[in-house]
Amino acid sequence: MIRIINENTDPRINLAVEEYALNYLDPSQDYVILWQNEPAVIIGRNQNTVAEVNAPFIKERGIHVVRRLSGGGAVYHDFGNLNFTFIVTSEKSVVSNFEYFTKPVIQALASLGVKAEFSGRNDITIDGRKFSGNAQYWSKNRLLHHGTILFDSDLSVVQAALNVRADKIQSKGVKSVRSRVTNILPHLQNPISIAEFKETLLKYLLPNGAGQEYVLDDQEWSLVQELIERRYSQWDWNYGASPECAIEKEERFAGGKLELKFNITDGLIQDMNIFGDFFGEEDVAYFASLLNGKHYRESVISGFLDEVEFEKYFLGITRDEFLRCLFC
Repeated sequence: MIRIINENTDPRINLAVEEYALNYLDPSQDYVILWQNEPAVIIGRNQNTVAEVNAPFIKERGIHVVRRLSGGGAVYHDFGNLNFTFIVTSEKSVVSNFEYFTKPVIQALASLGVKAEFSGRNDITIDGRKFSGNAQYWSKNRLLHHGTILFDSDLSVVQAALNVRADKIQSKGVKSVRSRVTNILPHLQNPISIAEFKETLLKYLLPNGAGQEYVLDDQEWSLVQELIERRYSQWDWNYGASPECAIEKEERFAGGKLELKFNITDGLIQDMNIFGDFFGEEDVAYFASLLNGKHYRESVISGFLDEVEFEKYFLGITRDEFLRCLFC
């Protein structure tokens, strides 16, 4: 097992490093990576991003939103979270063997006096509360298994970042299952830092010693950068690749109540309908039709509103209020 050294904390870089290692490094070797992200929500491949993130909170905090290659649910990362990745040769028939790859984490915690258990399909728990979710992606007889480890994350932010009004969003994507979560740190009899935990975990990820360490060279980093620019920095991947989603939004302003009902398909607004008790000089149905086909992206819609005579459709409701209703 070769350890890939990656000290980056940008989630776009880290996910691109995984993809590069999976598809381009020597397939006769197995690899392990330990990595951390600055605050980010990582979306499962088959999920609708809009249905998974608390958009106003994400925007206010400047939290990254990036889609990964693997399936499963949305997860929040910060510097109190540690991520581990295995890249190994594997037949597709054994892709679902999640428990095998979680054993080093369980063993490392046992050495620190904490009893952890593999639970359900892809989680690790302490006293019934989840601290690790795992996901997998298979490509050309190579398996990528990665998992999160909540060591000392801000659990209030975890909850807020993923707090979506599910009653107003009906997504055809795979919805995350919200579980009771916990950090590892409170369960340790002798508290240690996340850096010390990382060193302990490495002993179980690499049971035969430190092994060989691999550092990407400049040419390899240029290929990683290409992946970042082509996939992980693109709105079309992080948001637009989402499955179809039906959304209802409503809010009352001084100028009246505003209700928006629409679908999102491939990141584009479809079937927009606007209702409410507001007043306007022009037919709001025509205004709604102009929104169809636009990217469901605040900067795009803001630019569109600047190009139309908005006040003729909504007397007493401002452009900013309309945007707040549409995206909050």
